[in-house]
Amino acid sequence: MTAEPQPELLGLPPGYGTPTRTLLWAEVRTRLEEAPHYWVATTRPDGRPHAAPVDGLWLDEACWFGGSAETVKHRNLVADGRATLHLADPEAAVIVEGVCELARPAGDTADRLVRASKRKYGYAPPAGAYGKGVWRLRPRKVMAWSSFPADVTRFRFPARTAGG
Repeated sequence: MTAEPQPELLGLPPGYGTPTRTLLWAEVRTRLEEAPHYWVATTRPDGRPHAAPVDGLWLDEACWFGGSAETVKHRNLVADGRATLHLADPEAAVIVEGVCELARPAGDTADRLVRASKRKYGYAPPAGAYGKGVWRLRPRKVMAWSSFPADVTRFRFPARTAGG
């Protein structure tokens, strides 16, 4: 199990205010787990940004989401796995920066994804479908707040090795 990221106050430009307290990671994680949808931003090979809404699951400190291999986001992620994911609410923001990888979960992880999808959306693909590939966005940094600027918090995640 990965250690929880430690919160730190995020320094803001002059005029924005000064954060005075940090959020708890458990509260931010719950917001990620309960979010019905996410926005994922990727970069096209020519440098232009692309954003798309996705259904997904926050499980094991990562966001798992799928979609057709013919979508712009999929093609962008194949070329460059760096991505940003955020929730729709700017008043209670959660912004995840990290790297996506095409994962092929099997066994217990696939079963847990199926159960989580059924709980969250009322349906799920069969467990074997995950073995064909699903995107896993692992965070490097998360910024969040619920009362700007008082609790603007940054969480940093340790770098992971391949497969870890």
